[in-house]
Amino acid sequence: MLNNLSLENILFLDIETVPAYPDFDAVPEKFQKLWTKKATKLKYLGEDLTPSDLYPRAGIYAEFGKIVCVSCGFMNGNEVRLKSFYGDDEKILLEEFAQLLTKHYNRADSLLCGHNGKEFDFPYLARRMLVNGITLPSILDLAGKKPWEIRHLDTLELWKFGDYKHYTSLELLAAIFDIPTPKDDIDGSEVAKVYWEDKDLERIATYCQKDVLTTLQLFRRYQGLPLVKEEFVVFS
Repeated sequence: MLNNLSLENILFLDIETVPAYPDFDAVPEKFQKLWTKKATKLKYLGEDLTPSDLYPRAGIYAEFGKIVCVSCGFMNGNEVRLKSFYGDDEKILLEEFAQLLTKHYNRADSLLCGHNGKEFDFPYLARRMLVNGITLPSILDLAGKKPWEIRHLDTLELWKFGDYKHYTSLELLAAIFDIPTPKDDIDGSEVAKVYWEDKDLERIATYCQKDVLTTLQLFRRYQGLPLVKEEFVVFS
């Protein structure tokens, strides 16, 4: 089935998200109350943590976080082309990404692919676009669509083979399939600190692009194809 898919029709993507505010004290009162309600459900058994202690986790929820980077990549002949949309103004970067989707990924054979994309990246993008008043590109708008009309792929779901209890990280799959990844990057748990404290968006974009490239290479492994060599990876 996967071998019937053309890689040139697939946009591979990854997003990086952070809490909407640098710390709990900076959160408007209305949202402090709402986060406090949310936080009571996030504690693990035995944890003695306050809503402020738990606020660094806010970035994984579209209602309390924001997107600071969307990186994407696609095959163009033998080349992989990578591009990132990033910045402090979430609306601007999402508008630019939505334009890309509408212009180039609006065909019936267009596909989106991410690692855990169906559970995280795709719905998070759609929710934040709506919050920012952006019309959803057709490929992200699932309302009224039948399951076979949804053009989303997920390298995590493909690896599960129906085992929905199983979670495998992109890092582990890269190791299993011998996909080289940079060793000098930040960890996903550090993104909020790098954004709010270090104010280093370019470092975040580099990290995000690495995950996009790894996802694309993993998909090629699923298809039984060789990895794209480093000299054929183009950053734009």
